Amino acid sequence: MKRLIINLAPTGIVPTKAMNPHVPISIPEIVDDVRCCVALGVSIIHLHARDEYGKPSYNKEIYARLIGSIRESCPEVIICVSLSGRNFGDFEKRSDPLLLSGDLKPEMASLTLSSMNFNRTASMNSPEMIMRLVERMAEADIKPELEIFDSGMLNYACFLADRGLIKPPFYFNFILGNIANAQAKPSQLGLLIAELPENSYWSGGAVGPEQLAMNAMGILYGHGVRVGLEDYLWLDKTRKQPATNRRMVERIIELAKLLGREAATPEEVRKALRLPSYG
Repeated sequence: MKRLIINLAPTGIVPTKAMNPHVPISIPEIVDDVRCCVALGVSIIHLHARDEYGKPSYNKEIYARLIGSIRESCPEVIICVSLSGRNFGDFEKRSDPLLLSGDLKPEMASLTLSSMNFNRTASMNSPEMIMRLVERMAEADIKPELEIFDSGMLNYACFLADRGLIKPPFYFNFILGNIANAQAKPSQLGLLIAELPENSYWSGGAVGPEQLAMNAMGILYGHGVRVGLEDYLWLDKTRKQPATNRRMVERIIELAKLLGREAATPEEVRKALRLPSYG
């Protein structure tokens, strides 16, 4: 795929307005950010839901309102829901958004391939949990967004692929730079790229200040980028310029053009990943 897949992660679990006033928390705020970023060239939205108090939520009813509002404004964009193990450990809670159907059904859902530590918290993803989420996604015909933080997670993805538990084409987000995982360096990224299974697409992203560097490597060598306030709240490494989702995406578009690439449309990405067409 010659055109660039731009995957926007607008809000995440951790960011708050106290950290950055531009973080979208409410459904209208998230929808506004999505609308303007899709117009710029975003093709996939990686969604986290928040409740009325701004706290992370697994609730499919909240996801339904969020997805419904996005589809009213941007029916073409590909929607990926988070199944994060950072705040919720129960399978029924984590898999709740996979029960959505019809126009509210997401095309993709995140799948982190191992347990891991962040600076202050852990994300728990046992083999049993991963298998159950994979099974539920297969039943619902929802494609996994394979989140890779280090080589062990990629090994596990290959294990699932070899046994036919996940199906090609595969979509990987390489999210490097977390303190307990692979760092955002060309040498470590190269090892991951070399081990990808056939018929794979990958986007470059990072936790923290190396987001832009990983985005650049995704533009140069990969199929896309993952960008957004979920992963970093600043435009600079000195943390003096608060970011917005719009400005982050604009910067990706500018950099991609300098490097000779244009943003893929959602329909082009749907075709590449064999997702259902919208409408």
